[in-house]
Amino acid sequence: MDHSAHTTLLLDNYHRCFGENLIARGENEAERLMNVPFVVLSHGTQEDPVLNYGNLCGQKLFEMDWETPTKMPSRFTAEPMHRDERATLLNDVRTKGCSDNYRGIRISATGKRFSINSARIWMLLDEAGEVVGQAATFSDWDLL
Repeated sequence: MDHSAHTTLLLDNYHRCFGENLIARGENEAERLMNVPFVVLSHGTQEDPVLNYGNLCGQKLFEMDWETPTKMPSRFTAEPMHRDERATLLNDVRTKGCSDNYRGIRISATGKRFSINSARIWMLLDEAGEVVGQAATFSDWDLL
C-alpha cells in the first residue's frame, strides 16, 4: 500500500465530511498521521471488509502490529455480540456519508475490552467519487 496516497485519501475525505482537517496539512502527512496520539483506522470495500490502515495509536490500543490488522476483517474489532450494532452503524454511514459522536464497545487482539467515545466514521471516496472504504478516528476510550 502507498501510505502517502492512502493518507491523502483519509485526510481529503475527512475534510469533505466534517469540514475540518484531521491533522494540519503539509509535509510528512503520512508519517505524522501514523504517529498522532489518537486512533485512525480504515477498511476496504470487500464483502467482509479487511482493515487496510491502522496508525500506531490504533495498533497499540488493538494490540496488533502492522501486518495483523491488514489481514483481518474489521468486524473482529468488535465482540460477536456487538457486531450487529457495528454493522448497522457502518450501513448508516454508507447512507449518510459520515457519523459523528459514535460510542461502542471494541476488543483488542488479546481480548481486552474498551469503550470508544465520540468516534467519527466517514466514507472514503476516490477522485472519481467511487466508494473505496470507510475510516474511523477517536481519541477517547475507556478500558473495561
